[in-house]
Amino acid sequence: MSLNAPFSEVPNGKSVHIRQSKASSSSKIIMGIRHSTRPHFGVQFHPESVATSYGRQIFKNFREMTEDHWERVKASFVRGKSGNFAENMQVANTNHLLRQVSVRDKKPWMNSSTDNLSCFVDADEKDPLWVASKDNMIMRKKSLRLRWRKLDQFAANVGGADKIFRDIFTQYGYENTFWLDSASTEKGRARFSFMGAKGGPLWKQLTFRLSNKSNAGHKVGGNLLIEDTNDCTSCTFLEDGFFDFMNKELQSFHCEERDYSGLPFDFFGGYVGYIGYSLKLECGAASNNHNSKAPDACFFFVDNILVIDHLNEDVYLLSLHDQDTEETSWLDETEQKLLNLKVHPLLERKTLTKKPALRTTPGVGLHADKSRDQYKKDVEKCLKYIKDGESYELCLTTQLRKDVGKMDSLGLYLHLRENNPAPYAAWFNFSSENLCICCTSPERFLQLDRNGILEAKPIKGTIARGATKEADQQLKLQLQYSEKDQAENLMIVDLLRNDLGRVCEPGSVHVPKLMEVESYATVHTMVSTVRGQKRLDVSGIECVQAAFPGGSMTGAPKIRSMELLDSLEGCSRGIYSGSIGFFSINQTFDLNIVIRTIVIHEGEASVGAGGAIVALSNPDDEYEEMRLKTQALAKAMAQFDEM
Repeated sequence: MSLNAPFSEVPNGKSVHIRQSKASSSSKIIMGIRHSTRPHFGVQFHPESVATSYGRQIFKNFREMTEDHWERVKASFVRGKSGNFAENMQVANTNHLLRQVSVRDKKPWMNSSTDNLSCFVDADEKDPLWVASKDNMIMRKKSLRLRWRKLDQFAANVGGADKIFRDIFTQYGYENTFWLDSASTEKGRARFSFMGAKGGPLWKQLTFRLSNKSNAGHKVGGNLLIEDTNDCTSCTFLEDGFFDFMNKELQSFHCEERDYSGLPFDFFGGYVGYIGYSLKLECGAASNNHNSKAPDACFFFVDNILVIDHLNEDVYLLSLHDQDTEETSWLDETEQKLLNLKVHPLLERKTLTKKPALRTTPGVGLHADKSRDQYKKDVEKCLKYIKDGESYELCLTTQLRKDVGKMDSLGLYLHLRENNPAPYAAWFNFSSENLCICCTSPERFLQLDRNGILEAKPIKGTIARGATKEADQQLKLQLQYSEKDQAENLMIVDLLRNDLGRVCEPGSVHVPKLMEVESYATVHTMVSTVRGQKRLDVSGIECVQAAFPGGSMTGAPKIRSMELLDSLEGCSRGIYSGSIGFFSINQTFDLNIVIRTIVIHEGEASVGAGGAIVALSNPDDEYEEMRLKTQALAKAMAQFDEM
């Protein structure tokens, strides 16, 4: 953010260096500050400059100033004029004090209903994921039990994940089905796939829509529709918003650790679904100018789950039930169905799922909401905002659409995953909303595991694959050493370090992998990894609120960038730029960034795409990058349309 405080407000004792603004000779911007008596210095710069010669010079200057200061202190100590030499200083461990302050002080990203609670850690501190509050301690928790079975090295013997999903969950249609699909498992990017459907006694669907009046005040609310396994529905207005509701829901469950400790994954029951981009309103965003046609959040509570371990080809069957129930019928029936499966020769994709004859616009490609010229003008506006100091990076997006009528969306997804597999892919059908999601995302937004480790894997920087091995390697190196892409990636890494720092133990946030290039079927991408240890007084939902929407889809600084983008883009992003994944009943979660995704809602297919605009951006190049990110999806739709 820009330091544009009036010069008159600078406290006494500060020496200020001022740089004239090019926009106005009368405008003065603080670029550097120094205390007149203490060794305190400040400079206005953004982390992407660290990757340039100017960044190196800043650090060199700081090092020299530090060395010079301690040389003078040492000389003073030797002369007997000071007893405060660094070797005699003892620095207390501040982690405990910082934790006390963070618990006591109001968290700006928390909902008002929890702002004034004095949180505390349960006596059993060995569980880093347990969160308690005065209200929650007296809340009656719903005790659940988990039963599960394992079929060793079974998946490959019956034709793989797609055959298991079709034969077990879509034999009579694919209404209300889900599949968190690790279709690409290269280099340990992902390992497990989770799938299921409506049917268990605890199953229910949550459908949330923000109130049209959400912009009017500071408090965000919306309407929640709940449908249970017997098709009974209820509707309520959530005054404190969706995240507050989910936080209370997840804290109301209790399952004995011994029931799931033997599982190599963290999701064994809970909520699966998506968080739409508009829920940024519950995470500090100042505006939401466009209402989403699709619900702002949709989740299934799933109690029966089939899990595939792609590393070992093991299949797990899990059933969550009330503590007093001994029901095992789903486990028995599903295990028998799996054992009855036979390996069939690979059929043509069009015979795997039969497409309805009714097609409204066959052969017509995706139509962009904005023309090339309009998109380039938006890029130029972003560049002006950046030049004026309003933002450092703006992740500009647009939508492409096509009328598809009664498309076989599952058939499209199966075709898409075959040609463009991704580690954080997903399929969802919410039949009551006439909504299907075909997601092939390569990007993890945020994960919390049972050890309390938070991990984000932002992507910034994309280039097409080459036609030959030599050309492909050259393009990969071009991306790796691109100054512009490095700047984009580094800014988002810094943003996520800040987001995670708000909910992690002080000093625990680190970057084990910075700007690594990963290769997929059609593109190379630049990926970084940010990790931290979650604080004990923070819930999983609160971690999501601290970082949502993912910084790779907003820009930096996040709040102001979202406000600027809201004024530029002209329509709601909807599900695109949000997150798909799970929230387990033990408060672990794993969420992706919704990119490379086809959303089919009310007979219309939409694809969101865009790119990060920085000072080095070129409008023509940005338009081509946006189109590149849609090519695999557009090609898959065209091929499927011709089947």
